[in-house]
Amino acid sequence: MELSVLQTFVDVVKQGSFAAVARERNVDPSSVSRAITGLEKELGIRLLQRTTRQLSLTEAGVTYFQRIEPLVKEMQQAIDVAVDISGQPKGTLRVTASVAFGLKSIVPLLPNFRLIYPDLVIDLVLTDTNVDLFAEHIDLAIRLGLLADSTLIVQQLLQTRYSVCASPQYLKQSGYPQCPSDITNHNCLLFPLAGFRSKWKFRDIEQNESEILVQGDTIISNAIALQQCAITGMGLALLPHWLIDDDLRNGKLVNVFPSYDVTATEFSTAAWLVYPSRAYVPLKVRVFIDFLKQAISG
Repeated sequence: MELSVLQTFVDVVKQGSFAAVARERNVDPSSVSRAITGLEKELGIRLLQRTTRQLSLTEAGVTYFQRIEPLVKEMQQAIDVAVDISGQPKGTLRVTASVAFGLKSIVPLLPNFRLIYPDLVIDLVLTDTNVDLFAEHIDLAIRLGLLADSTLIVQQLLQTRYSVCASPQYLKQSGYPQCPSDITNHNCLLFPLAGFRSKWKFRDIEQNESEILVQGDTIISNAIALQQCAITGMGLALLPHWLIDDDLRNGKLVNVFPSYDVTATEFSTAAWLVYPSRAYVPLKVRVFIDFLKQAISG
C-alpha cells in the first residue's frame, strides 16, 4: 500500500471531491478515482459513497480515515526529516501570497533563491483569497494586515505603513491638499476591502486621530492597478510603502501627508509569515523564511 495512495484518500476526504484533488495535482480526475477504487479493492471495503453531487464516507470509511490520517502525517514528516538530514532542501515548496505582494516583493527574489537552492521546486500560488493551508497543502503563506486567531504559527515579516499618494501631475492639476480634511474635495482611488472604500484614518505627531470620508469614481480590487492609476494622475490613493517606496524615491508619486500616520483599518499592521502548526518545520520552509527575512527589511 503506497503512501501516495493513502495521501490521495486523505486529500479526497478533506476536499470532498476527486476533481478538487485532481486540479491541485494537475492530473485527470479519473486517475484520482482509480486510486481510491484500487485502495478499496485492496482493503476489501467501500470507503466512499459516490453520488452525482457529492462524496461521503461510509461507516467503515470514517473509521479508516480517523486512523490513517494521523499516520499519513507522521509518515510524511518522517520522510521530511530523512531528506533534511542531507542538509540540502529538496522537494516542492508551496507558498501563497496576495497578488500584489507576491508580484512586487516575492517574485523578484525567486531567481536568487533558485540559485541558492536549485533542488527545490517553487510552487507559488498568488491569490487575494486566504486559502486553507491544510486543504491546499500550503507550506507557507504571506498574509497582510490583522490576523484572525488560529492554530497556525505566525511570524512577522515586516511592519507595513501606508501613505496617501498622488502623481505630481494630479497635484498640479487638482491642487495640493493642505490637511487631511481637504481630501473630501478630491477624487480618491478606492480599494473595495472593508474599511478602505469609505474612510481613511489619520494620526498627527501629537497622536491626535481623525477619520476622513473618501469618495471617488474608480474602485479596483488590486493594489498594483491602483498604484498605476495613481501614477497616471487619476487621483489620490492609499497604498502600502512596500509597493510605492520606489515611486516615491523616483518622483512618480508624492507622499501627500508625510507628517501623518495613515491607515484604513489599524495603524499597526504587518506582513506575516504563516505556516501550519506542527512540531516539525521542514528545512525547505525554514530556509525560505530565513531568505525572506534577510531580503525583505521592515
